[in-house]
Amino acid sequence: MTKRCVIWLLFLFCAGQLFAHDPGLSSINLQINPQEIDAVVTFNDRDIANVLGEEPGAIRRDTAAAQSKLDALAPRVLLLETAGRAVAPSNFGASVDDKQNVEFHLTFPRSSRDGTLSLRSALLKEMPFGHRQAFAARDSAGREIARQLLSSQQDVATVATQGAAQVDDHTFLDFFLLGVRHILTGYDHLLFLFGLLVICRTGRSAALLITCFTLAHSLTLALSTFGLVQLPSRFVEAAIAGSILYVGAENLIRGEAHLRGRWLLTFAFGLVHGLGFASVLREMGVANSGVAAVVPLVAFNAGVEAGQLAVAAILLPIFWRLRRSPRFLRIGIPACSAVVAVAGGYWLVQRVFFT
Repeated sequence: MTKRCVIWLLFLFCAGQLFAHDPGLSSINLQINPQEIDAVVTFNDRDIANVLGEEPGAIRRDTAAAQSKLDALAPRVLLLETAGRAVAPSNFGASVDDKQNVEFHLTFPRSSRDGTLSLRSALLKEMPFGHRQAFAARDSAGREIARQLLSSQQDVATVATQGAAQVDDHTFLDFFLLGVRHILTGYDHLLFLFGLLVICRTGRSAALLITCFTLAHSLTLALSTFGLVQLPSRFVEAAIAGSILYVGAENLIRGEAHLRGRWLLTFAFGLVHGLGFASVLREMGVANSGVAAVVPLVAFNAGVEAGQLAVAAILLPIFWRLRRSPRFLRIGIPACSAVVAVAGGYWLVQRVFFT
């Protein structure tokens, strides 16, 4: 029984490594003016390279051929309808910024009599499974009138340009569930948690590590969401991978009996993971809501914690049962730690050299 459990745990996290490519996050920002609608659609250059059948480096080199393909792709990024009729963009183009993002700029003509706009993000069907897209719309005075998180299953958004659609349309529960989904699909965060819990011998030690991780990432989640702490996403993602590699390697090298100061290390790495969590709220423009941003921030963080605790509640009883076997202590824990270290090393190389 013990051997079978170990095999299943290894299979689970090896499978997580194979499918652990970040599903990605993109954004649509709509500015609705009296005579026109300006849209900026931002994707990571890797995702656009996949759509075009190119290597990411081809886009980053900013060649004439790559630019031509981006410009040709631009008009089909967004499909806009008003009053049941399609509206073609009057102007469009694409550019690559210094953060390795591709920005598509589109301008649509409109009539001031238009009441409701409907848009479909046409590229979401071509994105990796789990990809999300933060949509936000503002009126000519800069007030937010719509916000939504799109996916390949829900790639249509509507905007009431003459109504009262406000930020409040998203409830506490919406952001709570968003936080739960984010942690449960964040394979790198889950593997970091796995590496911490596999060597916890008591509920007290597990509670201490989870508390330190929670406090740390809650702090940087808030600071980053409001723009008080900003680091390049490439650095943050690489640092998260490095934290996974370090935890797995430390489990192997030092052994569980010599990890007395791990709570401090967990807190430090939690600060980095919080910056990764914040990308969702930041892309959704939550900070621009002023005081109203507190509710989405609290709800999202609560969702992350609920998902994290649910995972811990499943893993810890399994680990504690397995620890009754000397074979698991001798072979199982090092094997699990090796999986964590290998996966962290793989992601680190991928994010440093291939993104």
